[in-house]
Amino acid sequence: MFTGLIEELGEIVHREPAGDGERFTIRGAKIVSDAGHGDSIAVSGVCLTVIDQSSDSFTADVMAQTLAMSTLRDAAPGLSVNLERAAKAGDRLGGHIVQGHVDGTAVVTEVRPGEQWRVVRFALTPELAPLVVNKGSICVDGISLTVSDISGASEPEQWFEVSLIPETLVATTLGERVVGDRVNIETDIVARHVERMLSFHTSANKGAHS
Repeated sequence: MFTGLIEELGEIVHREPAGDGERFTIRGAKIVSDAGHGDSIAVSGVCLTVIDQSSDSFTADVMAQTLAMSTLRDAAPGLSVNLERAAKAGDRLGGHIVQGHVDGTAVVTEVRPGEQWRVVRFALTPELAPLVVNKGSICVDGISLTVSDISGASEPEQWFEVSLIPETLVATTLGERVVGDRVNIETDIVARHVERMLSFHTSANKGAHS
């Protein structure tokens, strides 16, 4: 489990085929300072398992499904990524509960700069739109954020916005995002559970009236 509070900006330094997936090597000296074999590290929101490490980097296998669901599919060496170690029991939960299980990706459609804040709008797929609520938590590229605005349910194009403070712009990759960029999205776990329960309830009602 993670909290969505980024500890370090890392860098992808190498990727190579590994079976039906790929093997990534990612630089992050702080992240690997106390890492061990089998530890979990979130890479721009994607939970990966350490299989090898050096003094300033670690290596992890990424399966085909993860590549298909996330921005790691197009990640090239030199790309900056957000890094976070798994939370320890007893740590303060400064962000929100993040699993590192990416639901999909979203595209930046608008960036509105301000004196202190920067508002970024992302397009939402029809599948993810019901799982995002105004003032709720969302994980974007591994960063715990609060939804500051959202499209109405009847709008043909679904979207959500986040308002970024200067610290987030400097300490994470979101400061580099421009229109057209794609990011990893993880919706709130509670919303996903509710959607699943409602789907069974709807199916049961249909069966009772058939």
